[in-house]
Amino acid sequence: MIVGLIIACEVGFWVLLALGLGVRYLLKWRRTSVVLLLCEPVLELVLFVATAIDLRNGAEPSWEHGLAALYIGYTVGFGHYTIRWLDGHAAHRLAGAPRPPKPPRYGRPRALHEAKLWLRAVLAGAVALTLLQLAVWYVGDNGDVSSLRSFQWVALRVVGIYGLIALSYTIWPRKEPASPLPTRNPEHVPDTGVGRTRQDEEQVR
Repeated sequence: MIVGLIIACEVGFWVLLALGLGVRYLLKWRRTSVVLLLCEPVLELVLFVATAIDLRNGAEPSWEHGLAALYIGYTVGFGHYTIRWLDGHAAHRLAGAPRPPKPPRYGRPRALHEAKLWLRAVLAGAVALTLLQLAVWYVGDNGDVSSLRSFQWVALRVVGIYGLIALSYTIWPRKEPASPLPTRNPEHVPDTGVGRTRQDEEQVR
């Protein structure tokens, strides 16, 4: 049940996002698009309530409940970033807006970009850990919460690995490749007389 609800929420997320951007830039219904996009958090709320009800009705905590917590955390941490990124591209293709700038690729700007993404991962991990801990307290000592604990470690590992990747861009920043030097046109090379034969000099005279 929980896995099916997660899939339904993921599909609903992209459907609402496509509808919201479509009515904004194709039909020019800005208020309607805002309402559609504001429905996105409702999906996560429905998933959270369904998970709590499932546990309350006596369901044993399992990987499904842990996966639901991770999904909600990811949506909280990266949902707005994803919507903003897609909104910029939709405005460019459908409304003639300038092309959104690409993320920096080299040096300190790239390191700063990766650090900001890592902070979003920290937020996602914090939300997932909080939900999982609430589930552990909700179940209490009478139930098996090992699966919930294992997903807490999954969230911590993901945040830690992401942090190491972001840190690597600071310690070993990527350098922009040097642009190749312009080649000279052989036809415009000045004639210095080097390498001429005696016969060539007589023809020049």
